[in-house]
Amino acid sequence: MEFTEERLSPQTAVFAAGHQAICTFVNDQATADTIKTLSVVGVKMIAQRAAGYDRIDLNAAKTFGMTVARVPAYSPYAVAEMGISLLLSVNRKISLASNRVKMANFTLDEGLMGMDIYGKTIGVMGTGKIGAILCNIIIGFGAKLICYDVFENDAVKAAGGVYVNEKEELYAQSDVIFLMMPLLPPTKHTIHRGMLSQLKKGVILINTSRGGLVDTQALLEGLSTGQIGGVGMDVYENEGDYFFRDWSARNIPDANLVSLLGHHKVVLTAHQAFFTKEAVSKIVTTTLENLRDFANGKTGWDHPNNCIPVPKQ
Repeated sequence: MEFTEERLSPQTAVFAAGHQAICTFVNDQATADTIKTLSVVGVKMIAQRAAGYDRIDLNAAKTFGMTVARVPAYSPYAVAEMGISLLLSVNRKISLASNRVKMANFTLDEGLMGMDIYGKTIGVMGTGKIGAILCNIIIGFGAKLICYDVFENDAVKAAGGVYVNEKEELYAQSDVIFLMMPLLPPTKHTIHRGMLSQLKKGVILINTSRGGLVDTQALLEGLSTGQIGGVGMDVYENEGDYFFRDWSARNIPDANLVSLLGHHKVVLTAHQAFFTKEAVSKIVTTTLENLRDFANGKTGWDHPNNCIPVPKQ
């Protein structure tokens, strides 16, 4: 086993020569060209140590006969709890308040005022495993829970969640919106300029799922007009060049990212929602199991945690 801090690319793929498998993380780009290079140097498996695999070209992997396995679940509680943490931080101005107190400024003013979550309407878009856990937490606040998902979750409905038929209904009613769905072609830029006017004025937006769900320029526009009252995000659509790296001594060329970092209504963390002791332990254990299964002959669609879609019969 060998390690490298380089991100996966067509250029770095050659580092895998002599190995049957590589282990990738959320911001590694396994494009078609990269997978072709990996195949040429003898790689037969990509072990993704995350649940998401939107940066892996599964069609190319299938073409080159490569097995792709992921960690389908590690700690959905970690991500759901992080979403709530971001909401409370944005709503109650925790970061601003902490910085002021550290400077011995103990005054209160309108800039620190938040709102009760109790009694508010909270919209959750995406009610899979993580979204369902989030819904249970939200109900504990005494909030009204409305949801949108193409697949309704019976457990969420039993807990008190009410599904709406159209996204626009959720936009219009919600004081807070959580984005909890995967990044797929239909969900890319769910938050975009054309839907800003449909949002309830001053809505708080929380995203712990995938950065590509949000058009950043539209988000900044919504913040500047007050249509969006605050944002908590653990992901960013162009995070690949920045997250999990130290840029503190360098100039960041991404103007949108700089704007987010300097905005007083934005709380941005660097894709750490998963980062708990329990989740990391599960990621390590499952990734090693995935590699062991591959070594034992469970390849392609036969692998327990296969990512490549099985053809319809």
